[in-house]
Order: sequence, then structure tokens, then C-alpha cells
Amino acid sequence: MNERNGAGAAPFYLPQADECAVFEAAHANGLPVLLKGPTGCGKTRFVSHMAARLGRRLYTVACHDDLAAADLIGRYLLKGGETIWVDGPLTRAVREGAICYLDEVVEARKDVTVVLHPLTDDRRILPIDRTGEELDAAPGFMLVASFNPGYQNILKTLKPSTRQRFLSVEFDFPKPDLEVKVVVQESGLGEEQVRALVRLAGKLRGLRGQDVEEGVSTRLVVYAATLIAQGMSVDRAVRAAMIEPLTDDEDVKRGLLDLVAAVFG
Repeated sequence: MNERNGAGAAPFYLPQADECAVFEAAHANGLPVLLKGPTGCGKTRFVSHMAARLGRRLYTVACHDDLAAADLIGRYLLKGGETIWVDGPLTRAVREGAICYLDEVVEARKDVTVVLHPLTDDRRILPIDRTGEELDAAPGFMLVASFNPGYQNILKTLKPSTRQRFLSVEFDFPKPDLEVKVVVQESGLGEEQVRALVRLAGKLRGLRGQDVEEGVSTRLVVYAATLIAQGMSVDRAVRAAMIEPLTDDEDVKRGLLDLVAAVFG
């Protein structure tokens, strides 16, 4: 779990559409938001940006198969020979009026969504069975969750009864001109070289669902550009950041490298 104070300059983020306005309106009205989109397209950066912009503390939880409701709410722990209650990140956010961001929420155990339901309707409460408390969400509290619908299968998805409790904002990889600006800003590499990397990323994404399971993320494009800006050869940087992360199949890798040669040849 990561915690970030909302004070200070907002992390760099270039809007793709009206997502900032939707998020601000949701926050002003105490509404939960679900972000949908592929891995590495900017969902987490967007939430960090908005938390800083709104001046709210941000609690980020990377969800996984073993994440249970108790990990979010809290538990009794032994400290100094006595048993004390320790709030989890969700409980702290509810008490403080902070933003709690559950990244890849569908990866968490099923009891997590049950806990979220009373926070995502007009009650805005968090019952804590272990302490007997029923917390009203402090002003400013906001619940944000994300998931990658293209990656999930029928066993890993949100039930309609849960999805319909959230406003939903769809993300995708930025359009080329916007992605170029993002990569230049994040890596310091010159625009001409970045344009070639973004063009390659577009072609690799076109293979998604065929030769590769996932398209190359904007994050990986930034990684490649950062390596090149630090003096690494284009071929080595692209292989390390944009080819090897996509597949372990040697035949597929050879095909992808042919595509690299065509773009940079």
C-alpha cells in the first residue's frame, strides 16, 4: 500500500478528453469512480495527478489474489505486549476524507467488493465488525478503482451489481501526438526519436490478441526513451523495453524485431 500526501505540485498528466472534469465532479458529489483501460495507459498517474490537484491525501492499494477485506479495513495486532487495533488504508481514507485507489480491484478476493458496497451508495458508511464501529465517510472521501477489461476473463470481472455503483471512465493509450508529448516530458528524449518509438508502439498494439497478449504500454515507451536518452543504442533499448516484456516466444520475438527494423530501418 502506497500513501501520498495530496499537497504539492501535481504529477505530470496530459488529459486525453474530459476525464479531469468528470473526476472533479465525482469528488465534489461524493461519487465513486471506476477507471477502465489497458495496463500502462496512465490510470494510476491520473489518480495521483487528481489527488494532488484536489489537495487530498491518496492511499493506493495494488490488489492481488490474497488481498482480503481485513487488509483494507484493519486488524488487531500485538504491539509492545498489548493488542491494538490498526486501521487499514481504506479505513484511514474514510476517517480522513482522503482518496482510496484500488488498482486492479478484480484481482482482490470476493469479500473486498462486499466491503465496498455501503461506501458506494448514499449511505457512504464503512462498518467495522471487529470494533463495532460504523464510520461515516468524512467530507472529501472518494473511492476510486481500476481494472483492465481486456485482460480479465469470465472468472475475473466485476459483477454488474458492483459496476453499477460506480461512475465509469474509459482510458486507452493516448493518440500519437499526445503520446509523443508525454514521452518527451517523461524521458527527456528528443521529439524526432520519440515519434519513431510511438509509431512502433502503435504497430505493436495492432498485434494485440494475435502474436502478443497485451499491446506495449505508454509506460514501456517511456522506459525505452529513457534508456536511449541515457546513451543506450536504439536497438538494445527497444528490445529491453518494448519487445522482451511482451513475449517469451522466440519466434514471436523475431517477428517483432523485424517490425522494429522496418520502423527504424
